[in-house]
Amino acid sequence: MENSKIVKRFEKIIPFFNKLGNSPYLKAISSGMMGTIGPIIIGSIAVLLLVLPSSIPALSFLSNYADLFSKLNTITIGSMALYVVILIAYQLVKNLDSNEDGLSAAIIALLSFLIITPLGATSDEVTAIPTTWLSAQGVFSAMFVGLITAKLYVVIKHKGWVIKMPAGVPPMVSRVFESLFPTILISLLFIVINQIFSMTSFDSMHQFVYTIIQKPLQGIGGSIGAVIIISLVQQLLWFFGIHGTNVVLPIVQALWMAMDVENLNAVAAGQTPPNITGYAFFMVITFGGLALGLVMLMFRAKSKQFRELAKISVVPALFGITEPIIFGTPLVLNFKLAVPFITNNTIALIVAYAVTKLGIVARFTGVTAIFGLPLGFHAAVEGKISIIILQLLIQLVLSPILWYPWFKRLDNDSYAKEQVALSQESVKE
Repeated sequence: MENSKIVKRFEKIIPFFNKLGNSPYLKAISSGMMGTIGPIIIGSIAVLLLVLPSSIPALSFLSNYADLFSKLNTITIGSMALYVVILIAYQLVKNLDSNEDGLSAAIIALLSFLIITPLGATSDEVTAIPTTWLSAQGVFSAMFVGLITAKLYVVIKHKGWVIKMPAGVPPMVSRVFESLFPTILISLLFIVINQIFSMTSFDSMHQFVYTIIQKPLQGIGGSIGAVIIISLVQQLLWFFGIHGTNVVLPIVQALWMAMDVENLNAVAAGQTPPNITGYAFFMVITFGGLALGLVMLMFRAKSKQFRELAKISVVPALFGITEPIIFGTPLVLNFKLAVPFITNNTIALIVAYAVTKLGIVARFTGVTAIFGLPLGFHAAVEGKISIIILQLLIQLVLSPILWYPWFKRLDNDSYAKEQVALSQESVKE
């Protein structure tokens, strides 16, 4: 009876979370950030190849290619903000109106981003764009510019403030002229914004956003306390049947991925990564929602139902795909397994943070974990054996321990029901 009351109370706020999860702005941020994974992986590999010769003498020959690896790092991780502003603008336009030209908006967004980016000069007095605001420090500026540009682009197009070409003009040419007026208006806006900030102590919009917004959020959102809250909310939403990952992660994804880029830049410079947490940390530690431990317990269950489910679920679970176990057990709205389902990720994150803080496990380099890689290999992208061992221990030792007392009781109940059903069948026969 008490459980039904909890469900009814939660049902009242489900529309809010559904609306949040379907927000075109959050979807654009999430899709845009995920779109940077390709360049980041290339850059991450370049960073690892750059630093490996110093720790593995057998790979000293890689030092001959240091300039190439450094260049790859600069044009990928070191230019992350450029990819972000283009991708977010494109995705938001498509989310707001799929018929509009997202590519034109993306180009305008890139232009706007460069307008607010201060220029510098080389030692030879050659004008250049400093990489300071093109990397992690410029990610939030890029995000804001992408969102603002895309929204304004769609509004201007819907208002009809465009140059219309005659019907016989090819569509490609028409699109160019249609985007001309939005380009001028949006560019003028960011020129004004740039001039306003140049007259302040911040000197640029980038510095303002980084100092007032990004840096404080990293201090708060990157703390273990914030990670714990994100984890609990995500799993609570999953428990009530809402895709918690799609709702919660877009809110912190840009922040955490910027922290990962800071770590990668530090590794490339031969320094210790400054951040313990981040997107890579969260994804590696919470691999598959720790459901693999539950699958392992099911192989030794009394209940035939769970033993059969284990056979179906084990291979996907080894690759981090746990939908078979989530909906086959089920874990959604199953109050007998609510506690471990909601809290296991959090416990694992706390353990991982503690052993990393104590120096037992190496800090994450910030390489984005690739979904679909099997257990162990999923963590291997961080380039540290201690992180691989940590993931294996969490999944194969800690996870079964956390699930055991709760699953044991559920297994006994299911087994008893199966025996009653078998008895009734034998009586009928």
